[in-house]
Amino acid sequence: MVNNIVKVGLLVVIIVLAYFVYESVMVPVRFDKSVDQRSKAVIQNLVDIRSAQMIFKNIHGKYTASFDTLIDFLVVGEIPVVKIVPDPNDTTFTKTIRDTIGYIPVKDSLFSKRANYMVENLKYIPFTDNELFKLDAGLIEKGGVDVNVFEASAHYKVILNGLDEQMVINLIAAKEQIERYPGIKVGSMTEASTDGNWE
Repeated sequence: MVNNIVKVGLLVVIIVLAYFVYESVMVPVRFDKSVDQRSKAVIQNLVDIRSAQMIFKNIHGKYTASFDTLIDFLVVGEIPVVKIVPDPNDTTFTKTIRDTIGYIPVKDSLFSKRANYMVENLKYIPFTDNELFKLDAGLIEKGGVDVNVFEASAHYKVILNGLDEQMVINLIAAKEQIERYPGIKVGSMTEASTDGNWE
């Protein structure tokens, strides 16, 4: 009888220990999976912001630091459709004529292949309670020339809110230790770059 109680007790201890060992392995696995899932969604928004900013700059000559301006541009702005034809007066066949044949909405140009795309959601960091990306734009001097720049970013504290707090702190510390931005961003306010820090 006592022997059976000891066996049952040992079995319970083994099951509890196995559970804790399993959890100690699975907690970081689940964390990494969540980080990856959230990062992919954030990167997609940042890629969309970059595309919108680049078209905005082509039309207006500079980037914008306002999401309201950028989203309004995506909703009502238009891009000229240009047809390039050979110049009939050119016997060398090297000259061309650029002819604007119409205009298409900016949002159709960028997002026509994505069903039910909501342009208004561009400014929100995915998996948050409508937290906004940080957006900045301006001029920097490079080699004696003024260069237009922009930066859009989201800190890991915001992106990973609700996940294991200590693991988020560790991830941020690891990025800061190697002097990297502890989050995901595209563009730069110090370099003439439109690259994302995931690229």
